[in-house]
Amino acid sequence: MSQFGQRRRATARYGDVRALDGVARTPLLPDTLYRFVDVGDGGGPRVMGTAEREALGDPMATTFFRRGRFPLTAGEVMAGLDQVGAVPAVRSYLISEAGQLGDAPGLVKDFRFAVVRGRGSDADLMISTSATDHTADAFLQVAAWDDGAGRFNFYMRIDRAWVWSGDSYTALRPESRGRACFDSHVNGSVVMKELKQPWLHWHSMSAAIHLAPDDPVRTSPLFAFLTNAEVLEPTIRAAVDRWTTARLAAATASGTIEHPDWLLRQLFTTTTVNLASSTTEYTSLDDRPTFTPPLGFWLHNDALLDVLGIPAGFEVPTMSAPAYLDRVRHYDHRLTEGDFSQPGDTYFAFVVPEPAFEDLHVVDRMIQAGILGARFVACVLMVDFPNPVFSRRRARLLAHCPTTPMAVGTGLDERLAEAIVAAADDDACPEAEFAANWAVPDWPDRFAERIDDYVRAVTARLGTPQGVDDYVRLAESRRREFRWSKLAEFTLTVPRTTIPDTAPLLGMAPDGSVHPKT
Repeated sequence: MSQFGQRRRATARYGDVRALDGVARTPLLPDTLYRFVDVGDGGGPRVMGTAEREALGDPMATTFFRRGRFPLTAGEVMAGLDQVGAVPAVRSYLISEAGQLGDAPGLVKDFRFAVVRGRGSDADLMISTSATDHTADAFLQVAAWDDGAGRFNFYMRIDRAWVWSGDSYTALRPESRGRACFDSHVNGSVVMKELKQPWLHWHSMSAAIHLAPDDPVRTSPLFAFLTNAEVLEPTIRAAVDRWTTARLAAATASGTIEHPDWLLRQLFTTTTVNLASSTTEYTSLDDRPTFTPPLGFWLHNDALLDVLGIPAGFEVPTMSAPAYLDRVRHYDHRLTEGDFSQPGDTYFAFVVPEPAFEDLHVVDRMIQAGILGARFVACVLMVDFPNPVFSRRRARLLAHCPTTPMAVGTGLDERLAEAIVAAADDDACPEAEFAANWAVPDWPDRFAERIDDYVRAVTARLGTPQGVDDYVRLAESRRREFRWSKLAEFTLTVPRTTIPDTAPLLGMAPDGSVHPKT
């Protein structure tokens, strides 16, 4: 979800502990801290021992659990932290997928607060909770930074008990990866899926969430700290950097990278996504000749252009607003949940998944640390580069990554490049595409030419009705892949269309054409 945890799935997952995994459970004891990370715990939650609790060094543990205190509401968490002067700086942020849709029959506005507390600019403790339910029945999740251990700890209150769901390293291990809370905290960090302007669904300078004077959100004590999402964006980026820095330091401290494939999968695969959109309000498209879809729809611009510095010089493609609106009506785009259905797009037009900051950031930091060379990263990302997310061709290359410990400074990227090139057994395979990239001597300029040619082809196709239709269908294909992931928690996050879920998934070619994935 677009906060620090996953409210609905977590509630279904943990809310009735007696039904976990279809096995009868004893209800959780009040005023108790349990451990349950979905693996290795005998099939269910177990009480954490004194030594385990004392080993937790984050503000939630030191303020509450190690003192035998178990707050029931977000208000009690806030009051307890205030009482001891822990992580004093406070900011809250408001989100709702329905918050900018106005009032309509059947529309349920599920408001949530994301609260950040810390010292200075650090996000040491983050709370995700209901904005309207202030009782002990409201969902309440916390991500807290343990500075001594260099990781986040994840907690959830269930009834009158608390559950420790694991830490950042739990997210990386095969036995717990993608399980429980780590189906959203995929790489062990905090989550904000709409990380860039216009921060779709968030209260921000781009679009306020309008509240009636008597809206119950205003009665929450967290409302007094309400801040715009543009302030949250750099906070989340800094939190991701904090974990990435600690993770890489730990991975290289012994001189050996224990799990190189755990790091490299964030280069070769789409482990998670950011949801990007245009900055144009959908309702304003009738009065506009064109609008600009997010650049991350066309290519991984953050990595290729910003991190790697490939000197492409294209103009950002724009799309005909009348042609887009025609396709929106043709495919019956609509926002729907329960009894609510509204034709059209999200508040800001053309929302699509793009590469996530946390995937890019770990790769950027590996380049800075000398673990990977910029040339190697560029050669990987230029494989199937018109498909910045959900690329099966790039993902196939992960099979060549080492899964056993490697000494730092032994040329990981050179050895991996040799393995990929050696496996290029036919000209059409992704290994051959990488091999061709690897053979380019002046790669920044040559890759820039390829990117410029590609964007020119896209721009030309955007000038035709068929081209607009192709890209609208491609956008829906990528949204479908996002909806199938566990990150897609709320049905109003992206629009639905009449394109069936069984339709072939689509991909982009370097000539700007759209075709079924193979």
